[in-house]
Amino acid sequence: MTAQNTNTENTSTKPTHTLRKKVGYGKQVDFETIGVAWAREDGGLYIKLHGTQIIDSGFYAFQNKDQTITEGGQ
Repeated sequence: MTAQNTNTENTSTKPTHTLRKKVGYGKQVDFETIGVAWAREDGGLYIKLHGTQIIDSGFYAFQNKDQTITEGGQ
């Protein structure tokens, strides 16, 4: 059986996604950036949060407009 290291980021490439959570309600809603993510070959994401986060609800992964997911990904 071959071991694969699947939990490391490829630091030579830019992140493919920006992670954001909603702040506020109604017309006052805004998004706070909480981290970044890289698309992986297996279809998953490697996620890196900024600082120490307390996530009391979900968050969004928005694909960066200047990044395109190519065959093989990151």
